[in-house]
Amino acid sequence: MRLLVLDTIHGGTELARVLREKGHFVDTVDVYRGNSVVDAETVLQREYDLVIAPVHLNPAHPLLGKLPAPVISHHQAVRWILGNRCPSPMVEVTGSRGKTTTAYALAAILEGQGILHTSAGTFRYPEKSLIGPGSITPAAIIPAAREALRIGGWLVAEVSLGFIGSGDLGILTSSDDYLFAGGMRHALQEKIRSGQGMPRLLAAPGVSAPGYISGGEVAVVSGDTCSCRVQGDTRGFRNPLLELEYYRTPLMLAAAAGCLLGRDISRLASFQAVPGRMSSSWEGRIFIVDNSNSGTTAEGACAAAAYARGICRDQPVSLVIGKEEGAVCEGFPDHEVEAAIREIAPDQVFLVGNSYDRVEAPPGTVLHRCRTFDEGAGQARSRVSKGSIVLAVKCWR
Repeated sequence: MRLLVLDTIHGGTELARVLREKGHFVDTVDVYRGNSVVDAETVLQREYDLVIAPVHLNPAHPLLGKLPAPVISHHQAVRWILGNRCPSPMVEVTGSRGKTTTAYALAAILEGQGILHTSAGTFRYPEKSLIGPGSITPAAIIPAAREALRIGGWLVAEVSLGFIGSGDLGILTSSDDYLFAGGMRHALQEKIRSGQGMPRLLAAPGVSAPGYISGGEVAVVSGDTCSCRVQGDTRGFRNPLLELEYYRTPLMLAAAAGCLLGRDISRLASFQAVPGRMSSSWEGRIFIVDNSNSGTTAEGACAAAAYARGICRDQPVSLVIGKEEGAVCEGFPDHEVEAAIREIAPDQVFLVGNSYDRVEAPPGTVLHRCRTFDEGAGQARSRVSKGSIVLAVKCWR
């Protein structure tokens, strides 16, 4: 077939390579930067059997409107590529927040060999060795699935902006919604739609859609205890992380998924905080709460600050917040960042990113501007001598 793959930044190059290996003729176009071997004018003069476009591309993009070939998404292309050669069980995890934590927690339940694929990296279990970079574009699922199949193990895969549809189970981790694709599509609607046709679908509380089971119907959390009842069998575990709002839903979803898969969820009793997901540590006299990840929100920043204040009491809180420039699909709008700063009222704020020129600190808060997460965290560590530092930067980790 003659194929055209749009968007080389978010996995398009990998898709094209795999499709060429399968014998297809493939052109690629960088629709965002314009750095393509084949330019748009040349593409419009050629004929294609199929166009493969990312779900986040504006539907009004000229190439989508002018090319007569049918269009499928990168997600659908990956499902086509994988076909029936998928590991089992294969669990796909998507949602605007909580994906990585849910995936890590589920991997902690599954026994034997397997692959955990997240924005933090791709890991081979049970040794938890890093075998690949962190990318949750649809195309990044291909090598993870192939490796899981090779070792005869399971796969838990985090996916951005919807399900591939190849898994035995899909988990939607949040009901958060926002506009994407040039403001033309609703993210929650797309994620729900992409799961239709999967054998089983599990969703966070607040998601109401045909075919989805609410995680709260399978697993119930009370304080530091989670219990599941499946086919008359009650299972459960205790973990202090359940009392943190950030961990409550991911652990509940992982437990519910484990029960649906017939696994022993008591292993979650020893589950520990994931780095960058409300993890905490002491560095000398400074208490660090690290909540910088691809799903960071204003709400999460405020929760992290409340956690820090609960530990350090009347000691000052310093905040590192913003969005690192790069390929994080879900943004961190300046009004949300400013609202978080106002609510937290930190002693110092280290504002990360190039898109926050209009954001100002409230009276009594010292403002520092930084370009990257590392720069912001480094400045905070060098300037703060007591109290706590809250890291709440939206970035790939």
